[in-house]
Amino acid sequence: MPISIRPWGRFWSGPWSRRERLGGRMFPLEVFILGLILVAVPYFATNNIANTYLQTVWDPEIGLDREIPVVNWMIIPYSLLYLFYPVTLMLCPRDSRGHAELALGMQTLIMVTAFCCTIFLILPAEIDLRDQIDWDSLSGLELALFEFIHFSDNPWNAWPSLHIVHSYLLARMIARWVVREKGSSGVWGLFLFILWLEWTLLCISIMTTKQHYIFDLASGILVAHLAWLPANRAMDEVGSIGAEECAANSGWTG
Repeated sequence: MPISIRPWGRFWSGPWSRRERLGGRMFPLEVFILGLILVAVPYFATNNIANTYLQTVWDPEIGLDREIPVVNWMIIPYSLLYLFYPVTLMLCPRDSRGHAELALGMQTLIMVTAFCCTIFLILPAEIDLRDQIDWDSLSGLELALFEFIHFSDNPWNAWPSLHIVHSYLLARMIARWVVREKGSSGVWGLFLFILWLEWTLLCISIMTTKQHYIFDLASGILVAHLAWLPANRAMDEVGSIGAEECAANSGWTG
């Protein structure tokens, strides 16, 4: 029998009761705050713990990792990951179905982040590739982005790459809503093309910016897809039984 994630009960009751405030924008706003606390904080906490206290337990580096050239401009698609989060919130439908699906999507992000952060602590791996970057060859924008990334993100938390895990899950959610609400032709068809082109470039960029190993990419895609399957089924169930019934069955309205 296909597996789907189970909606968390009382966790969502407060945000769900306030979902219609601010013209339907209150729920995405609360999801954003929850994401900062339960997704961003665990990532940066484990990243700094690993950088300060831990040593590599298993090194996924292979010879090909150092043969992949640095491509300076690909720091741009790498950095564009951070647009996936607000775009997801902006494109979430402002109705009960959209809010229920967003809750399920956030649950998935929280759980998969916790899973990956556990690996980061149990099997830490330093990403020892930054010495290949030729800093003198960077343009002003490239230099600024590389410096920002290196300042905010220590070369740990290697695999599975959360850059890949998060971007894949968010892209799937965005695509799901766009196809259903806007269609897949015309301007929105172009948007979907750009979305998946950016995701493809992002996948390549984690290696060409020397932020990750090949294994990090492969394991990130695997974890992301395995996480998406039950999340997608749960979202389909919301559409089948209705968001209000889903909320009642899950204890969000009690």
